[in-house]
Amino acid sequence: MAQDGTEQSTYNVHWRRNLTVCFAGSFSTLIAMTLLLPFLPLYVEQLGAEGHAAIVQWSGIAYGATFLAAALVAPLWGRLGDRYGRKLMLVRASFGMAICMSLTGMVETVWQLVLLRLLIGFAGGYSSGSTILVAMQTPKDRSGWALGVMSSGITAGGLVGPLLGGALPPLIGIRATFLMSGGVIFLAFLATTFLIKENPRPLAAKNSSTAKPQSGWSQIPDKRPVVAMLATGMLLAFATMSIEPIITVYVQQLIEDQSRVTMVAGVVMSAAAFGAILSASWMGKLADRIGHWNVVVAALAVSALLLIPQAFVTEGWQLIGLRFLMGLALGGLLPCITSVIRHNVPDGVGGNVLGLSISAQYVGQVVGPLLGGFAGGHFGMRSVFLGTSMLMAGGAAYNWIVQSRRTRNMLAQAGKS
Repeated sequence: MAQDGTEQSTYNVHWRRNLTVCFAGSFSTLIAMTLLLPFLPLYVEQLGAEGHAAIVQWSGIAYGATFLAAALVAPLWGRLGDRYGRKLMLVRASFGMAICMSLTGMVETVWQLVLLRLLIGFAGGYSSGSTILVAMQTPKDRSGWALGVMSSGITAGGLVGPLLGGALPPLIGIRATFLMSGGVIFLAFLATTFLIKENPRPLAAKNSSTAKPQSGWSQIPDKRPVVAMLATGMLLAFATMSIEPIITVYVQQLIEDQSRVTMVAGVVMSAAAFGAILSASWMGKLADRIGHWNVVVAALAVSALLLIPQAFVTEGWQLIGLRFLMGLALGGLLPCITSVIRHNVPDGVGGNVLGLSISAQYVGQVVGPLLGGFAGGHFGMRSVFLGTSMLMAGGAAYNWIVQSRRTRNMLAQAGKS
């Protein structure tokens, strides 16, 4: 069956191969990006920071610099991907990250480290770019499953990275670990360059790239679903990260053997991510059948309920189990958010709007720990879980209201026609 220009831009006959390359590339680049977590303070100390306070401060600045830069440029890369091709954005990201990561192993001062971490954020965005490419070129009836697979790979990379980061420096040294990371990302660059196949851009899109660009936001016919998903993505990141600053202290109150605090805290932090890995593709597939928005509402509501008993646990294993169940509930949320946006924006601005979604999630990642730490310090540990539960319940109600109103409007318009 012949495809028109619109269909061509949304469906790629090579979408399975592209998904495989994007999955592998995102998994490997996330490993390379996160393996510095265990040894970053040691590296900062080697570069000249003196005293515990300075080491912790510079470590936080160096780590956060990447995410700050990435949040600022994500919409820009999404918009450029709409105009010049999404594969080009992945090639750019992987090559830039490979160079910057390799140079990170050669720095001599803390300022150089922070500068390169900023450049990695500005140049990077491979995993978010891969998500956009998969979202825009996968058949719409398979988008939930495909994005669930991508989400699993991204989450798994973020889990495996710190594990390798703890094992490699004692064997090969910190600087060699950065060089190896650059090499891994360069392999992702080669795979992206030679294996990903993108449909030729329609003539109209090529002409529009030379014309004065129209705001992507102004081209969205119904902005309510997009606004709801931007808010939900920010809320998801906030809810996930708001607990992070207090987990170790909370676990300290739950277990008697204080020598096991860090180990149990690490398991608690990983439990939600592990649950999300297991459920992401399955929930994405379920959403393709019953509706992506239905899964969003249900996932938010279930997570709100699961947060309540987390405030009243008495044993470490109870918290681990509840965090794992919460990860199962939230595993399909990001793929569904991306799918709802994908189905409610014109093809030519999909990357731009999905870039805004990624920036919204980065905002949640920054604000979540700040407010979580403040609430835990001033109002007690339970307030963080209960407050986050109320936010998730509010998010579920908000999405249900928006979905219901939109459905009624669509039925009313159908009745008039």
